Amino acid sequence: MVTNLNDNECVQILSNNYVGQLGYIYIDRPFVVPMTYFFDKENIIIGYSEDGHKTMAMRNYRKVSLQVSEKQSSTVCNSVLVHGFYKELSGSEAKKHLHEFYAGIKELISKKEHRNLHCISDFSHKINKNNTPIVFKITIDEITGKKVTHDNS
Repeated sequence: MVTNLNDNECVQILSNNYVGQLGYIYIDRPFVVPMTYFFDKENIIIGYSEDGHKTMAMRNYRKVSLQVSEKQSSTVCNSVLVHGFYKELSGSEAKKHLHEFYAGIKELISKKEHRNLHCISDFSHKINKNNTPIVFKITIDEITGKKVTHDNS
């Protein structure tokens, strides 16, 4: 059975997870890639990346999507789809959001996986001393969610 999730349930799923599937358009073709994200209290998605195909595509076409799934039990799966707008951040705003991103992910991993992280490279290979990440936010335009319940009888 498939039912709709309400807004609060969607926000809970986004808040309690940190890996999703980012959808974007490049030369009239859809692409979907895994992404580590942080759902900010300001109702935005914070992420970062290296300069490349994904960032070039999102600069050219700012409409993006993020899909997050969560297996609640052996018979229940929840899925949230966010539509929004990509914006690169710079300077002190980028540093502030990257700090919030790291602190939020660190807290989530500690709570969910009972692991203590010492630095961002404990869960990501994209940040090192030799490169500066591109920090971005996705301003949410729409959130929808579904709950799928399987009958195991």
